[in-house]
Amino acid sequence: MSGSEQRRGLDARGYVEREGSLGRIQPAFRPVVTAARTRVGEVFGARLHGAYLYGSIPRGTARVGRSDLDLLLVLREEPTQTDRADARALDEALDARFPQIDGARTLLLGRERALSDLERYDGGWFVACLCTPLLGEDLAAHLPRYRPDSLLARETNGDLAVLLPRWRERIRDAADTDEARSRLVRFMSRRLVRTAFTLVMPRWNGWTSDLREMAEAFGAYYPGRARELREAAALGYEPRGDPAVLRAYVDDLGPWLAEEYARVHGVKAPRPD
Repeated sequence: MSGSEQRRGLDARGYVEREGSLGRIQPAFRPVVTAARTRVGEVFGARLHGAYLYGSIPRGTARVGRSDLDLLLVLREEPTQTDRADARALDEALDARFPQIDGARTLLLGRERALSDLERYDGGWFVACLCTPLLGEDLAAHLPRYRPDSLLARETNGDLAVLLPRWRERIRDAADTDEARSRLVRFMSRRLVRTAFTLVMPRWNGWTSDLREMAEAFGAYYPGRARELREAAALGYEPRGDPAVLRAYVDDLGPWLAEEYARVHGVKAPRPD
């Protein structure tokens, strides 16, 4: 076992290491990243404080034709409707131009909020540990180091109970097609697996973004739910539009996980939005 495997995504002092880098981007995705960097600068200009990649592309695990291009843009001011419209247009243009990605998704965050006390263990952690700098100043220099503790668990994923009613609405309102349901299964599977993992993260004492590894870590502490999480991890990578899966997520696995999470770590501090 290598030293990095023994540390489980932590450095020698027990802090979570930044998981991606531009050097890990596979050749097939380099033209996409180059185009994204250029277009972000052109579209957002002086509004932009910094741009980041996250997800499988900077981790070097992306699959051609199957993986998204995930971008985070930190703006100098809080995002406006114009900013959001520009981000949607950017995503559509990149998706149309590059068949090697299965869509592009751009998140927007204001600099002040990213550095706020409220976001320190959520948005701030995301920037410092899960995002790879692409353009501009790196906010990680202004953020603390992070350990895989209960505070981080609570503030990253301690809001599942708030999300479940919204998920039920999304299921109800989704188009009755396999494609629409598959997208919901993919999204919800990933969120549930990540929440299950951060539930046990302080005991496992490490960090990973691999869904299957997350499910295995969870299963070691909750063997009665291990099979469900392994199946959810598989669906996070290869979803199918099964309505029964969605019902099980919002009627059984999700409520149980939300209740157990609140019992173990507490509830995430409420956000104004």
